[in-house]
Amino acid sequence: MSTAFVTGGSGFIGGRLIDRLVREGWRVRALARSDASAAKVSERGAEAVPGDLHDAAAMRAGADGCEYAFHAAAHLGEWGTREEFERDNVGGTRNALEGSRAAGVRRFVHVGTEAALLAGDPLVNVNEDAPLRPDSKALYPATKAMAEQAVRDANGDGFETVVVRPRLVWGPGDTTIVPGLRATIEKKRFSWIGGGNHLTSTTHVDNTVEGLVLGATRGRPGGVYFVTDGEPVLFRDFISSLLRANGIEPPDRNTPAPVARLAAGGMEAIWRTFRLKGSPPVTRLVYWLSAQECTIDISRARAELGYEPVITREQGLAALRSEAAAA
Repeated sequence: MSTAFVTGGSGFIGGRLIDRLVREGWRVRALARSDASAAKVSERGAEAVPGDLHDAAAMRAGADGCEYAFHAAAHLGEWGTREEFERDNVGGTRNALEGSRAAGVRRFVHVGTEAALLAGDPLVNVNEDAPLRPDSKALYPATKAMAEQAVRDANGDGFETVVVRPRLVWGPGDTTIVPGLRATIEKKRFSWIGGGNHLTSTTHVDNTVEGLVLGATRGRPGGVYFVTDGEPVLFRDFISSLLRANGIEPPDRNTPAPVARLAAGGMEAIWRTFRLKGSPPVTRLVYWLSAQECTIDISRARAELGYEPVITREQGLAALRSEAAAA
């Protein structure tokens, strides 16, 4: 029986990963920072281990006896302090690595992101050879780049690391994209930037989990792999379909891209200078993620992992529509 330790198991990707592993007969332990988190991972069939990302000793205890560790926990968001992002994304990843190595874990699989490459330019048919951008002016990309570098550097001396990078993860149980869009629409702050008619890659959560499992079982030590739903799609078409599948009608409002780009930089400066509460209406990261092409080459995952999407974009959207109708 394969054994695994999972961080972020009460979240979107980590929870779906636990479902898959338990269904396939793995014994799973999951870090749980609260009683609510412990209840969530237990309901999915994992053994809850009390602790959080700031406690390497707790992670060592959780990973004890496990062959694999999956690190899905991260500090998400478009806005916050450098201290918060570095503590959770960089420090938390280093603690997970330290705890896993000390526990005798053989392979550590890190949930990466294309955002680790973002620093202001579009990503066009990008592959794993593109440089990480720890110098990014947006904190999430910068700290995810630092975290991934720490994972890569840890590979060796009997401890294997693999990075799996999905792009724009969506599907049932989503806690970020649709809830965020819904809130923006309700506040009447939603707008397409430049029409939204650029190409984007996407990754259904089940395809993300497929990549993680293959990364664990077939990946090359030290390997980095992009996984997506396959062919890219127009950003506006996909987001509109995703919103409608969740019973939300997308607004028609549009903001010219140059205006949004200037506004993002200006608003960030104002918010930081005057230490305003909340987040700016538009940030650099929001602009990069929603207004620029992001297309991914997954040929390495196909060649080295045998990766193919297990669910199509159309199937995933149809399932969401059925779920919404039943609810």
